[in-house]
Amino acid sequence: MIPENRKPTHPGEILLEEFLRPKKMTQSKLAELMKVPVQRINTLICGKRNVSPETAILLSRVFNNTPAFWMNLQMTYDLYVAEAKMKSRAA
Repeated sequence: MIPENRKPTHPGEILLEEFLRPKKMTQSKLAELMKVPVQRINTLICGKRNVSPETAILLSRVFNNTPAFWMNLQMTYDLYVAEAKMKSRAA
């Protein structure tokens, strides 16, 4: 369900607040475990990059959840942003 009264949290913020910080894991360590450049993790956390299907698979392997979890977070965020843009154009 897409929140109507607030913008959904970007998946990068959820990654940082719900996964990295509680596990005391650095961005560098996550990048190492995923075998990707640390910039990929950092731009995701900063909200400058979206979760791609490949990233979703890699994150799910590290955190023992599903790629669908990550893709659903991204889709919810994207739908909200798209709807907001459409509303602003119609006004």
